[in-house]
Amino acid sequence: MADIAIRKENENKPVPGGVWDPFRMMRDLIGWDPFREIAPLYPPVQAGYLPTFEVKETKDSYVFKADVPGMKESDLDISLTGNRLTVAGKREAEKREQGETYYTYERSYGSFTRSFTLPDGVDTNAVHADLREGVLTLSVRKTPEAQPKRITIQSGVKKS
Repeated sequence: MADIAIRKENENKPVPGGVWDPFRMMRDLIGWDPFREIAPLYPPVQAGYLPTFEVKETKDSYVFKADVPGMKESDLDISLTGNRLTVAGKREAEKREQGETYYTYERSYGSFTRSFTLPDGVDTNAVHADLREGVLTLSVRKTPEAQPKRITIQSGVKKS
């Protein structure tokens, strides 16, 4: 008789990046988003479209990436007011023909708005937006004063 091993789902899965991060675990558990400052305490349940964002800081800029498959440039509206970056858009539903039979309908459509508060030290005149293969990429450059500077170490020995 063959031995069959039964394993619970998600058991012994490797941790992303190979290192356990308790803060990542807490963010995942409570859905914490440090850039969403204006969200209501209990957001309304919605069946609309809400693209997911990735926000990272590089040496010279902040980079925002959003998955917006099927959207065109004309479907998106990006604005910057003060230090508030807002991305809004609408994904139109495909026309459903009478007489067609759908066995599942899981794709989401509708309008969305996401706002991010930018930190001090960004150049609001140097914002670049790019839409390629369903990924919106926004890059907000840091001012030269906000970029890291290399400091040389002076030894205590004086040269004669």
